[in-house]
Amino acid sequence: MPNKLSNQTLSTQTPSSLITLAVAPAKVIRGSHILQTAAAEIAKLGSRPLIVAGNSTVAISQESLQPILENHNLHIAQASYGADCTEASLKALQKAAKEHKADVIIGIGGGKSLDTAKLVAHQLDIPVATIPTSAATCAAWTALSNVYSEEGAFLYDVALSCCPDLLILDYDLIQTAPQHTLVAGIGDAIAKWYEASVSSGHLEQSLIIASVQQARVLRDILFQKSVVALQQPGSGAWQEVVDATVLLAGVIGGLGGAQCRTVAAHAVHNGLTHIAGHNSIHGEKVAYGILVQLRLEEMVQGNQLAASARQQLLKFYAEIGLPQKLGDLGLGNITLGELQKAAEIALTPQSDIHRLPFKVALEQLMAAMVSTTAPTDSRDAVHRVSTRGISDEVEE
Repeated sequence: MPNKLSNQTLSTQTPSSLITLAVAPAKVIRGSHILQTAAAEIAKLGSRPLIVAGNSTVAISQESLQPILENHNLHIAQASYGADCTEASLKALQKAAKEHKADVIIGIGGGKSLDTAKLVAHQLDIPVATIPTSAATCAAWTALSNVYSEEGAFLYDVALSCCPDLLILDYDLIQTAPQHTLVAGIGDAIAKWYEASVSSGHLEQSLIIASVQQARVLRDILFQKSVVALQQPGSGAWQEVVDATVLLAGVIGGLGGAQCRTVAAHAVHNGLTHIAGHNSIHGEKVAYGILVQLRLEEMVQGNQLAASARQQLLKFYAEIGLPQKLGDLGLGNITLGELQKAAEIALTPQSDIHRLPFKVALEQLMAAMVSTTAPTDSRDAVHRVSTRGISDEVEE
């Protein structure tokens, strides 16, 4: 399959009269201590796996996965994707896979590792198995990969032909991840409701209705279970939250398609990657982006439900440790120029922010980005927000 990455910009998900959905992985195995069982399933996909891992998960792969695969007489090679899913790392991994004569790709690690593994398998037209080592995203589920620059800036996404052939969710493996990764996963997953409801809540197609309602269920699970889950890792509540962030969040995008997947929260994330680099992880930026989206609905539409939702989220974020403002993302000293750059990228013509039911001007987005913790009785009218006012807020 030819590599056309360099010709793609920001999003490959263009409207079409032909609707195709990649709803779910062909098989999902979940439980405790299940890698041994899962190895037999991997062997059904191929005999020469290339394991794609990040620098921090290479050791996990060598200790936990490789011995089990070797017991099934699989011929294994391993390669690191580096720090990000980049065009350079994709090319290097394609080369490694061809040299190994790989007939299946195994991605093990966080979202970027899994995105890389999925995209390499897609390019080579071979099966892929995903093994998440944290619950920070639903990347193990989805038919989508994000590509970044070497500096960690989001460049574009690639819609894949199908979801992974196999997803292995081992709770014991997930539990070894730092707790802030699950917190970030909660932020990424809860965004599904705020984005899907505003972009697709008015639509009447059956699967989209189902997707939006699943997003509501997902939000409610996270509101009800997250605090206990974080207090009691490994508990029933913890497993439910892990399932919600890794699996149920993927279901929503699978059923509803791109229309339900991302709106302003993810667009703000994409813009922030161009100024924040690796200072924070995906779900943390997305969580902040939800507050920006709600603030826009408040300011531009005068939407009081959005104002109430933002205050509810601010309280929830404080309880579990999600970022509420730019300073919480390590961007407390952001300059006006950097703020404008992030906002401009979030507003590019291909951006998902345009799924909002109203137009957003650059100045409006910048104002929302610096006022995510504003009180609900704020009388800020967006047409009265000046660049000078934004500068004052940034410098405070």
